[in-house]
Amino acid sequence: MRTIQIIGIGAGDPDHLTLQAVKAISRTDVFFVVDKGAEKQDLAGLRQLILGRHAAAAHRVVEIADPARRRDAEDYVEAVEDWRRQRADLLGVAIRKELADGECGALLVWGDPAIYDSTLAVVADIVDRGAVEGLDYTVVPGVSSVTALAASHRVTLNRVGRPILVTTGRRLANGFPSGVDDVVVMLDAHCTFTQLGDMALDIYWGAYLGTPDEILIAGPVSQVGSRIVEARQRARDTKGWIMDTYLLRRR
Repeated sequence: MRTIQIIGIGAGDPDHLTLQAVKAISRTDVFFVVDKGAEKQDLAGLRQLILGRHAAAAHRVVEIADPARRRDAEDYVEAVEDWRRQRADLLGVAIRKELADGECGALLVWGDPAIYDSTLAVVADIVDRGAVEGLDYTVVPGVSSVTALAASHRVTLNRVGRPILVTTGRRLANGFPSGVDDVVVMLDAHCTFTQLGDMALDIYWGAYLGTPDEILIAGPVSQVGSRIVEARQRARDTKGWIMDTYLLRRR
């Protein structure tokens, strides 16, 4: 048997690691790392810091090039599924070559593997297809950007007796969802909150959560929306990438 651990390592702060994650990292023989390119080297540095603190001395690191996703595809879902299949093919080959029988491998996932991430689906695909003989996997939850956002702003995601919805900027572009007053939006590249008209909405926005570069802005969308747009663009121009999340709250 070969085992893969999918380990949530938090939103960016090394102290986000749970004790369960620390134990999982310490017993890992091979870490499989998806190379995100030169733009995100600061994330790679944080991952190296985590391994330096908690991994066994004899651990190995295997890098896998991240396949390009067709971002201009007309069918978004099909493009994502194709991208995941490519990832599964590359990871399957790496596991067969690099992880010996009886060894334990791991994939370190930012945030929580069960929230807005493809790693769990990719590994499940490898197992379901039988691409790697005798492969099993476990999942270690982590601190998500959603909970990190709420903690940094010192707010709760829900209000008494009310539901919350986690969605995407792509879906929010269809309008503010009905039946909910509190909506968490993940990785909205187009600042869709500026397109919702004159709704009485408050926003709690955060970028690079848990890192030294963390940016937080909160207030009525009508007052801080343009400030968020400018801050987001400035940060992206400076670093070459951005990861942000926000909570919209109807008054």
